[in-house]
Amino acid sequence: MQSTDQEQYIEFCVDSENYAITISEIHEIIKMQAITDIPNSYPYVQGVINLRGKIVPVISLRSLFMLEPDEFTKATRIVVANHKEEAVGIIVDKVSKVTTFSDIQPPPDKIAQVSGSLFTGIGLASDGSLVGILKLDEVLLGDS
Repeated sequence: MQSTDQEQYIEFCVDSENYAITISEIHEIIKMQAITDIPNSYPYVQGVINLRGKIVPVISLRSLFMLEPDEFTKATRIVVANHKEEAVGIIVDKVSKVTTFSDIQPPPDKIAQVSGSLFTGIGLASDGSLVGILKLDEVLLGDS
């Protein structure tokens, strides 16, 4: 793929892995708050929150990636992303930083237990680590 010096990403952790979403898709990042359950929803849908009068669905990347549930900590955040004119919250263990990638490679078919179709690519971070860049369309519409 091409070099993307201009594109900025929000890098975050889920379990021990690093992931990123393009900053242009992020509305805001908020602290964890009470989530109202939605009965009969997908297992990875945690429920909804009230964000300044707007009802926002919230998903758990841990559940979506088939990881064990974990306790929420002071570092746990909800990344509110803009998706098709709607706001969607994504629970992450920790938001790390805003970053750019010097190189982005196509994703493999599978990354750990997660389908490669959920990623736009794998970014090479400045410290040499690899970061999975999530494809929001696939992450948020995984079952449709």
